[in-house]
Amino acid sequence: MIISFLASHGGSSAKAIIAAINNGQLNATVGIVITNNRDSAISAWCLDNDVLVRHISSKTHRGEDNADEAISTVLQNAGSQLIVCSGYMKLIGPHTLDAFPEKVVNIHPALLPKHGGKGMFGDHVHRAVLASGDTISGATVHFVTAGIDEGPIILQKEVAVTTSDTVETLRTKIQAIECTLYIAAVKKIINLWSTAAHGNL
Repeated sequence: MIISFLASHGGSSAKAIIAAINNGQLNATVGIVITNNRDSAISAWCLDNDVLVRHISSKTHRGEDNADEAISTVLQNAGSQLIVCSGYMKLIGPHTLDAFPEKVVNIHPALLPKHGGKGMFGDHVHRAVLASGDTISGATVHFVTAGIDEGPIILQKEVAVTTSDTVETLRTKIQAIECTLYIAAVKKIINLWSTAAHGNL
């Protein structure tokens, strides 16, 4: 399986999954990393680690629709079979979603379907969890659809929320589980698709 990535900043999940591919933990190869931020840390990291990277945004392609079409084309040309979002701070456009139905995945810092939707990212999510009085939170890996955070859930992992938790401590707890959860979810997808492919032989 060829896995490509969409990232905006540090791309910690992308780095972890690429490491898992390189050490044989995941039966896959790396396609390309696309970033909408020319100065992103993940872009510099890719250049230093011989990972193909491309900057595509509305600035490079005159508008969101043209950028989306370019992203879709570049991903297809790289032979991408699964697209992993790693802190990608843009909505996935219709050209990309149509080209990769149920093949784009994202991780959300809460237990969906709670605390998802428009505007629910980063610390906004953790504040909402604390304000709700929830005693558990966690992270969710899900397929990306046109509805924000509405795609089918692949895997979740819980963390306890205590009365002493702050946005900062809750963020730290969830960040500590995200990379291992994401790798496990990608492995699950690879295994499911491999089983399905063998079943169709």
